[in-house]
Amino acid sequence: MNTEPDETSSRDVPTPDRLLHSGAEGEFTAEDLVLASGRDVTPETLAWAERRMAEKGRASLDELLP
Repeated sequence: MNTEPDETSSRDVPTPDRLLHSGAEGEFTAEDLVLASGRDVTPETLAWAERRMAEKGRASLDELLP
């Protein structure tokens, strides 16, 4: 077990709220939707995202984000 403090632990700070955004307020792509869903970007998941975007529009991303 290492008793030395982790060098990065003193620099780990939360991201300020002013820098956080979901991306739902602007344009988004099928790749954005796939990544927001936690899936890997593949031709199949991109096709899923494109179908979902066509069906639900902006709500397709809003539903995945907290």
